[in-house]
Amino acid sequence: MTRAPGDESVEAVDADGRVEGIVTRRDMRAGNLRHRATFVVVRNSRDEVLVHERAPWKDIWPSRWDVAFGGVCGVGESWAEAATREVMEEAGFTAELVDLGPVRFESDETRVVGRVFAAEHDGPATFPDGEVVGHAWIPVADLAAWAATHELCDDSAAVVLPSYLERVGLSRQPDPQPTQGSPK
Repeated sequence: MTRAPGDESVEAVDADGRVEGIVTRRDMRAGNLRHRATFVVVRNSRDEVLVHERAPWKDIWPSRWDVAFGGVCGVGESWAEAATREVMEEAGFTAELVDLGPVRFESDETRVVGRVFAAEHDGPATFPDGEVVGHAWIPVADLAAWAATHELCDDSAAVVLPSYLERVGLSRQPDPQPTQGSPK
C-alpha cells in the first residue's frame, strides 16, 4: 500500500540537527517543525546549472523555481543517501555528490537544518516523479541575474544560491583597500 505524501514519517530536529521525535510530514508542515533537508545543485560540463520549476501541487512553494533538487530527509537517512534519493526521484539520474556544507533556514513556512551538495551531470534529466514541470540550463555566471527575475523557493533564494555562488567564487566582494590611517 502506498502512503500519501503527508503520511510519510520524518524527523523533527533541534537547531543542531539532533532528532527530537518522529512525526508525519503533514504534522511537520502544520507545526512548522524543524527538520532535515538536502539541496543538490546540478552543474554540467558547459558550466551551466539545471534549474527547475516545481509542480503546482507541491506542499510548499508550488510553481516556484528552484536552483537545487532535494527535499526532506527520511527517518534515519544520511545526508548523502537523502540527496542521492532526491536527485533520482526528481531528476531521474544519479551522480557523484560533493558536500558543500551545512545551511540553516527558518521562516513562517518552514524551518530547515540542511546540507548543500553539488553534482555534475550532462543530462538527460527525466523528472520521473512529476515534481518538476519546467527546467532550463542557466550559465553559472548568469545565475544570480536569472534568479532576480524568477520567483524562487525562499530557502534556495536565501541560503542555497548564495552558498553555492560563494563556493564557486561568484559572490565574493573584492577585499577592501586599506584607507589612509587604517591598519594594514
